[in-house]
Amino acid sequence: MKKKITTREMTLCALFTVLTAVGAFIKVPVPVVPFTLQLLFTMMAGLLLGGRLGALSVGIYAVLGLAGLPVFAEGGGFWYILKPSFGYILGFIAGSYVTGRMVEGLERLTFPRVLTANFAGLAIVYAMGMVYYYIISNFVIDAPIGLWPLFLYCFLLVVPGDICLCFLAAGLTRRLKPVIANM
Repeated sequence: MKKKITTREMTLCALFTVLTAVGAFIKVPVPVVPFTLQLLFTMMAGLLLGGRLGALSVGIYAVLGLAGLPVFAEGGGFWYILKPSFGYILGFIAGSYVTGRMVEGLERLTFPRVLTANFAGLAIVYAMGMVYYYIISNFVIDAPIGLWPLFLYCFLLVVPGDICLCFLAAGLTRRLKPVIANM
């Protein structure tokens, strides 16, 4: 059974779509895959809106970028699907959904539960991002990358910052969830 989206839910989805776009431009240059705040906003979308609406907000962000709006960390346009880092954007959608589903229906949002959901979402983002990066680099754009450089540049160099973002998202979610619920 399809549930209609309320005006409040549309507004919150739009807010997290914009926050994700803004998060793409707050970045620390790291070789290969830049460190951005996108993960923070995509995880919080799932945590605060639920899996379905969180994934919807991130999905809208992806569609806007593919339609040509320069909302991705390195631009926009349909050609972006050929960028090896596009897998992380797909991972943001799936990660937001899983993170949201893991906390939906919980009576109490404890810090460990929210953090566990964030780490599950983080694992999904990195798994999808790294697999996509490897496939596009080695089989589509003919810019081969080995497994060790992939692991180094696409995981080791950026995951410490994203782990910190998981802790930040868990803390913010515990404070913001009651506020959003009472809106």
